[in-house]
Amino acid sequence: MGVATLNSLPKTPYNTSHSISDESDRDEICTRPCCFFCTMREADTSLKRAEIGKFFKEMPLRDNQDHVLVLSGLWHIAMNQPNDPEFPSLGIFKCMANLIYKAIKDRNWLLTNQNIYTPYYAGHIIGSYTINKEEYAQIAVQSGVIPPLMELLRGKMSWVEQRVAVRALGHLASYESTFQAVAEYEQELVEVAKNVASTSLKVVFVKFVGVKDVNKRLQYHRKLLTRGAGSVEKENRKAEEWASQLQCWSLHLLNCFACKERSLNLIADKEFLEDLCEMWGGLMNYTSPAGVGLIRILCYSKIGRERIVDSPKVINALGNLSRSSDDWQYLGIDCLLLLLKDPQTRYKVIDLAVSYLIDLIELRNLGDRSNVGETIMRGLLLQYQRGISKSLPELLHLEVDRRNMEKLMCEEKLEEAKVLISSIKQQAKHMFWLGEVEAAVSKYTEALDICPLRYRKERMVLYSNRAQCHLALRDPDSAISDSTRALSLSNPANTHGKSLWRRSQAYDMKGMARESLMDCINLMNGCIKIPYHAARMLCKQMDAIWLFGPARSKVTVTQSQSVVGKTKESNGREGNYGGRPHVRAMVFEKQRSRARSGRHY
Repeated sequence: MGVATLNSLPKTPYNTSHSISDESDRDEICTRPCCFFCTMREADTSLKRAEIGKFFKEMPLRDNQDHVLVLSGLWHIAMNQPNDPEFPSLGIFKCMANLIYKAIKDRNWLLTNQNIYTPYYAGHIIGSYTINKEEYAQIAVQSGVIPPLMELLRGKMSWVEQRVAVRALGHLASYESTFQAVAEYEQELVEVAKNVASTSLKVVFVKFVGVKDVNKRLQYHRKLLTRGAGSVEKENRKAEEWASQLQCWSLHLLNCFACKERSLNLIADKEFLEDLCEMWGGLMNYTSPAGVGLIRILCYSKIGRERIVDSPKVINALGNLSRSSDDWQYLGIDCLLLLLKDPQTRYKVIDLAVSYLIDLIELRNLGDRSNVGETIMRGLLLQYQRGISKSLPELLHLEVDRRNMEKLMCEEKLEEAKVLISSIKQQAKHMFWLGEVEAAVSKYTEALDICPLRYRKERMVLYSNRAQCHLALRDPDSAISDSTRALSLSNPANTHGKSLWRRSQAYDMKGMARESLMDCINLMNGCIKIPYHAARMLCKQMDAIWLFGPARSKVTVTQSQSVVGKTKESNGREGNYGGRPHVRAMVFEKQRSRARSGRHY
């Protein structure tokens, strides 16, 4: 259905005030035949169940202006009580499937009353009831929900309905007993899901967020996004959230196939793999690993590993993630180690992987994972011992020779070393403030060479200070390496404020806005008062990583100069649709939630 057709809908008010729990109407006399809300108030349980089952059978056959109110009420119940067996056992899935079919096939019916909302609610209800219970998913499949959901996923309505369809199909595909029913559409489904994941942000921007005249936006989209009462700002924030969910749920559906090593040739396409590097659950979907989650699943398969190592872009993305303070840092580490373990892929990835992983070998705990650095160390040393890589003498010396040597050192020698290190550090600081930065780097290196590995705090400070010197020398790569080593030594990991700030600056020098932003957020987690310089960096990077930024750039390239100017104006810093307001709220919400949960890793 085209946008022009949907925009021709009458702009009826969106009203869900007549809900199932509306006590004020309980004593009123209802004159409507077969009223669902009256049925829900029936005291006799057997009669109530019989009437509900009858209503579900007859609902798709009736033309009732109250359908949207009933669906809204059912949606609220499904969202709040997804494990309640009553409605799934009484035929709600068959009812929702028939309603979706009716909406798709009967255009006149769809455009009357408020039936335009029907496919969205029906798809959402199916997804909500199948999210937790496999037995409900089995009932849903037996009720024939997959074909109508596929119609929505194909784009028969709009991106809003695609969102609820891919969510429901992802739930059905995640259960062993219902996966095969979804897999009957395997090739088409995988191709459509890939396309939705790659294009969803552009579609939502072009069709909604980037529409300057808000009155030209689809009215029912605006009301679904804000529940009928919201500002343009809220519409844009919700559209950004929903677009990210559409992308992440499409990736989850692909994950279901990749986990079973199905359609790997289609999923592990080089172009799509590189697209995955840009798909970030991040600020909008805190619990979704998005693109890197699918890459990690592919790393468990032979085909997936072979395809991944053929793309330097993917390897660099994994390396950058492994040396970041992102919540999904461990996924980047896992992927690189899996590639190193495979005899067929280790030769192609060894040099790139070592350059990232060597900075993490003193990392102890990462979230609920322990001995992370030891695991990395063993993996790298194995490659060295096999003669696969000759680039690890520093690592071998650091982690083997020095450990053995320090075991023989008495406490007196250790204390002498500590005093000497303190003296050298003071010399290095003095040289730095005199502008003799290169000499300061040499002094910090000298101190690190003699500093015992057990003195983790002292080593953290030395690495962090040397990172500051590299920044002054405009050497961001060395600054990132030293800052990462310092953050690996901090306790908990990734919490040393000065190192976070220095690495954030280094990432900024390289134009790596996402990594710079994550370090800023982690820095603020440990601050009672947010430093001004960090707040400025935060705002800069929020603009840079706006979810719709790439989509906006692609759109403006294809437009005329005048349209380009208007688009920039409508999406600028002070416009209603700019990236900063939406991302700012999400960033600080993420910051608050992580601080509350104690997630500082």
